[in-house]
Amino acid sequence: GSAGGPSAGAAAPLAAASGPLVTHGELHVTGGRVVDAAGRPLQLRGMSLFWSQWSDYYTASVVDQLADDWHAGLVRAALGVENGGYLEQPDENEAKVVSVVDRAIERGMYVIIDWHDHHAQDHQAAAMEFFTRMAKKYGSSPGVIFEIFNEPLAVSWPSVKAYAEPMIRAIRAAGAKNLVLVGTPNWSQDVDAAAANPITGQADVAYVLHFYAATHKQALRDKALKAVSAGLPLFVTEWGTCESTGSGTVSESETKAWLDLLAKNQISWANWALNDKDEACSALKPGAGITGPWTEAALTQSGGLVKALMR
Repeated sequence: GSAGGPSAGAAAPLAAASGPLVTHGELHVTGGRVVDAAGRPLQLRGMSLFWSQWSDYYTASVVDQLADDWHAGLVRAALGVENGGYLEQPDENEAKVVSVVDRAIERGMYVIIDWHDHHAQDHQAAAMEFFTRMAKKYGSSPGVIFEIFNEPLAVSWPSVKAYAEPMIRAIRAAGAKNLVLVGTPNWSQDVDAAAANPITGQADVAYVLHFYAATHKQALRDKALKAVSAGLPLFVTEWGTCESTGSGTVSESETKAWLDLLAKNQISWANWALNDKDEACSALKPGAGITGPWTEAALTQSGGLVKALMR
């Protein structure tokens, strides 16, 4: 009808949502920290979705569950790039990401558009084209965050930097001031390498740290603290309660040690993963359903732990 149909009408009130975006506004980097529009450090907490090409959870209802029931302030849309992802099925995977981003904006949540790639240095042209389009589409949406390289593997930091710098310039040239996140070498663990040689001449850039609590313990926490003390702004876009394989045991004690460090230093985080694959790091048990609400019985040990910590 003239009002734009029932879906438009139903979604309209959500624009005035009381999500963290309403409170904090546009994110910036100042003094080695991610801060809000008023210059105050903040810690966002939320969930990462699973690789887009292997996930059915890229829906508005999932975002609503995270906002309403989990009290999440952040959701990460992991655009799978290789292995049947964006490079082979661009329209389908991009549409999934966009549906999550648009709902997160409506709900007043922050949302990460993650180029979920281990070899982004080999796909620079595709990434440049994608992020230029996303920057034009979402440059006026302060809650959107661009994660331009999820997890570099055995690549040197100068190589990652050589990929990241023109990508950031392209995003800025497209008119977007949004926060940009850059992965670090060795599965986004070598934040000390970035701290020793950060990207210069670009505002509002932070660096990605990933950990899996049952595998990465005090040695990686020490590395993270070294980077923080050197003034490197960190953002944990992915972390697991389990082992780095995505499976194995859940370590509640190491998870607590990590989350204490992140809280103390006001480092934002997204947990891997809101998904029902049969593995320890999934928050949902197989067959939990893609609409929610998810009962306690539908949550894995990891999902129950993370939901409780988030709330």
